[in-house]
Amino acid sequence: MLLSMLLSKLLPTLRYLVALVALVSLQLQAALVPAPPQLAATAYLAMDAATGDILVESGADGRFAPASLTKMMTSYIVEHEIAQGNVAETDLVPISVKAWKTPGSRMFVREGTQVLLGDLLRGVIIQSGNDASVALAEYIAGSEDAFADLMNQHAVRLGLKNTHFENATGLPADNHYSSPRDLALIARALIRDFPEQYSIYAEKYFTYNDIKQPNRNRLLWRDATVDGVKTGHTEEAGYCLVASALRDDMRVISVVLGTTSDEARAAESQKLLSYAFRFYRTFPLYRANAVLNTSDIWKGSLDSVGLGLSEDLAVTIPRGQEDQLAATLDLPGVIEAPLAAGQQVGSLQISLGGKLLREVPLVSLQDVAEAGFVKQIWHSVVLFFKGLFE
Repeated sequence: MLLSMLLSKLLPTLRYLVALVALVSLQLQAALVPAPPQLAATAYLAMDAATGDILVESGADGRFAPASLTKMMTSYIVEHEIAQGNVAETDLVPISVKAWKTPGSRMFVREGTQVLLGDLLRGVIIQSGNDASVALAEYIAGSEDAFADLMNQHAVRLGLKNTHFENATGLPADNHYSSPRDLALIARALIRDFPEQYSIYAEKYFTYNDIKQPNRNRLLWRDATVDGVKTGHTEEAGYCLVASALRDDMRVISVVLGTTSDEARAAESQKLLSYAFRFYRTFPLYRANAVLNTSDIWKGSLDSVGLGLSEDLAVTIPRGQEDQLAATLDLPGVIEAPLAAGQQVGSLQISLGGKLLREVPLVSLQDVAEAGFVKQIWHSVVLFFKGLFE
């Protein structure tokens, strides 16, 4: 009888413990992320396009021959010039002897003719035409050498650390190199800065001069979520591919360099993309210009000021770990006027399981002018005694 009474009293506790163990077990299972795949490639990387977070990397900052991946920067500059209004897709571009004679993959333009700039852009992106690349370089900068200088200036502007260009095509040249991280950043810039042109990278065929050529990116046929970006191949570089895919509002960019075949670069890229989408998720956290905190302001025409972020903030983390995210505001004890909208006041820190992921500036969302003389004197007195007591 006594044992029965004890069991009846302990049973709810035992049930709770069993449920708790089961819940913890499920959470641990959800948080498990296996080691990334080891690829048959010289170097590789997977990046979340929205956040820039690196999900997988091997040799990400090594300097390698980029082959026709170079043409991502060539097309980026053309698209930049279109956006600036300096050129238009309807411009007629003259074809020089140099462009016509450029070896390697071709669009098959003819010397002495004029070709629509929009057609040449497709010739670069879809057909990987070296002739089209040189023609565009000469049209925009006057010569391919001058265009290469422009490419390097844009490389600095985009924050590329291990990239230097000698030509617009990617044909072998001394001192012509890039890294997986830098190539991913170029692809990210293409997608972010010129969305109106980015759809070209998903086109499977382009016909010019009655010659129909396919896009060399095999993943466009195998995976409906893949919509770019560029292939490359030389004997020195091997078979390379920068791919991008969009699934459930998450975009991943993969870079694979130095594989042994056309088939291998597609297969290894697919491994990277599959791993990234399976085990990671992008979480939008805060919108730009949303008020995250309202703080008192001293010696100002206003008594308080709204604080927030100047840009949207998102993070990419392993699936199942979102409950471990935490946000912390780091603010000074006293905020004084004047303040300009966009001026940094403090910082917002995002951590995952106690590990810092992001630290971004917390800025004033409005202008706050200095207060009148009387209010400034009064606030100075109050702050003086406040400092004494603190």
